[in-house]
Amino acid sequence: MKFMYFFLPALPATHEERIAQRPIAYQTDRWQKMIAEVTEISRMLEDLGFTGVAFPEHHLHSEGLEMGSLPILTQHVIHNTSTLKVGPIGYVLPGWNPLRLALEIAWLDQLTKGRTHVGFARGYQSRWLNQMAQKVHVSATVTNQGELDALNREVFEEVFQILKLAWKDEPFRFNGKHYQYPFPYETGTPWAANEWTRLAGSPGELDDQGMIQAIDVVPKPFQKPHPTLFQAFSMSEETVRWCARETIIPTLFTADPVQVRHFAEAHKAEAATVGRELELGESMGVLRTIYGANDRKQAKKAMENGILYPFKNFFHHFGFTEGFRNESDNEKYGDKPLPVSECTTDRMIDAGWALAGSNYDIRKQMDALVEAGNPEWFVWQGDQGLLPLDEVKRNIRKIGEEILPHYI
Repeated sequence: MKFMYFFLPALPATHEERIAQRPIAYQTDRWQKMIAEVTEISRMLEDLGFTGVAFPEHHLHSEGLEMGSLPILTQHVIHNTSTLKVGPIGYVLPGWNPLRLALEIAWLDQLTKGRTHVGFARGYQSRWLNQMAQKVHVSATVTNQGELDALNREVFEEVFQILKLAWKDEPFRFNGKHYQYPFPYETGTPWAANEWTRLAGSPGELDDQGMIQAIDVVPKPFQKPHPTLFQAFSMSEETVRWCARETIIPTLFTADPVQVRHFAEAHKAEAATVGRELELGESMGVLRTIYGANDRKQAKKAMENGILYPFKNFFHHFGFTEGFRNESDNEKYGDKPLPVSECTTDRMIDAGWALAGSNYDIRKQMDALVEAGNPEWFVWQGDQGLLPLDEVKRNIRKIGEEILPHYI
């Protein structure tokens, strides 16, 4: 099993400080402290044998709770470590210009000599995605919302197809619903320096009249054909099967062992339809959190001040507590979403999403996960910025030294 640590990351602050000093995201010293903590923790993770670290891509969080990332943060962490693979899980594709993203990723991969991975996401936060994707008329999506959801997926998949074309060692043409290359597609793009391009550029870029008829994105990635690809954070079989066909590693948010097994088997079967013969759980990951302590009671106390804080205040409102739903909830709430009062440490632990307690407790939970789906990747949702740095590091060291060696 390969282990990856997932930062929010968060500006370090207590709840009281976030309220009293709103908006705390204006404070440069908080940003500097967050960057320093991310760097220090990443070095520690490397020493403990982690394969990589990751970030989400989110923006405009004036509360300082989930600051997300840009490629420059990935580059910073890579240049301050030696072996870690670093990158987002993931780039929210509908919010990017496809060519710009292909270039950002390829440049980053070249600068770091292949030490980045690439994750993709569709985007569930309207606060920033609706602003950045306005030219393609895309909105954020949380659940199946009919036309909005379909449009989001349509643009997501179109951008992904363009990325794959851009990373190939050849120029390409693309006539999509939202993007055309070259533009205008029907006539091509005028190019004054066509004689130079005909002499030294890629064959096929120009037509006989000197118009650009295909584009060639350079540089190509350092890793061939491209960096390892991940998909954030899946709760649907449709997404899992799509990832299997596209050679993308899905990271399951789903915690129920029966569903994890079902998704693992669906992933393996779907991969076989495109000639990928995988073992159960190979090229598949899960997102979980871990709290090591003397017992479950002590672990729950750390969780309440740690990961439960963003869940109750933020993630719950986007439907993530539904990932911890059980059969008794259907009797109690029917088709209605779970109320925030049901977002508890006990629910996270009982669902199998939070591995918490003594070493014995955590080993038992890890073994159950291996039995259910045997995921190749374990992505650990961390709590940097939520708990004091020393407490975060103590937990990482305990898990890294006492638990991970049994599974790496």
